[in-house]
Amino acid sequence: MAETKANKPKKKKDAKKPSEPKTVGEAKQVENVPEYWQLTDDEVLLRSPEPEDEYKTSDSWRVFRILGEFVGGFDDLATITRGISIFGSARTREEDPMYEAARETAKLLAEQGFEIITGGGPGIMEAANRGAFEAGKVSVGCNIELPFEQMPNPYLTKSLTFKYFMVRKTMFIKYSNAYIIFPGGFGTMDELFEALTLIQTRKIRNFPVVLFGSQYWRGLLAWITSTMLNEHNINEEDLGLIHLTDSPKDAVDFILKTSSAGEKNRKS
Repeated sequence: MAETKANKPKKKKDAKKPSEPKTVGEAKQVENVPEYWQLTDDEVLLRSPEPEDEYKTSDSWRVFRILGEFVGGFDDLATITRGISIFGSARTREEDPMYEAARETAKLLAEQGFEIITGGGPGIMEAANRGAFEAGKVSVGCNIELPFEQMPNPYLTKSLTFKYFMVRKTMFIKYSNAYIIFPGGFGTMDELFEALTLIQTRKIRNFPVVLFGSQYWRGLLAWITSTMLNEHNINEEDLGLIHLTDSPKDAVDFILKTSSAGEKNRKS
């Protein structure tokens, strides 16, 4: 039969990509539609509410899920008392010298009785977990649900997955005695400056913050010194919150010397 205007097949309306949801309620409805970008719980939480939103999709109900994540995280990590968090790019390849440096640093720390904590993903995170795993020690991964899938690396003795960044970041701070920051992107910078802010404002104790890779961090430190300090937005003593190194052994020695957990090694 010849195709005419009357019998011409109509395109299915549902084949069209869903439009941007205007309310939290609409957002939850399209969350599982394959054609739509992966909606995260952080996106739903941080979206401004609309008058059409139902009460049971509101933030007050969502608090219980957040509370559950905190409780689960605290329970799972309760035995971590000498944790060191290592941050860096998920894009770092195994053949990169920084991968091997992170692996060696974590192994040396693990051999000193420290538990290694990372974001649980690939790159620098994998390298650090691998070093701890190869030392036969505790290797923790605190993963996060992202719009794109990030699988846990295979070197974890304890693996957690969080929906909310704020819960995950709390776990890093609470269970860490020091931070080691390898070259990375926005997420790495986020962890670095959050720790420095909390220490500077004395919201937490002054624990060691190590930047690994002088060539990578030189430009940032130069800007902090020449601009941020020069404009009196920080004090000169704030620069002392950061220890810069290119040596795994130096990073470990600095943590042993300055962290509260390292004090146990000195006394033993």
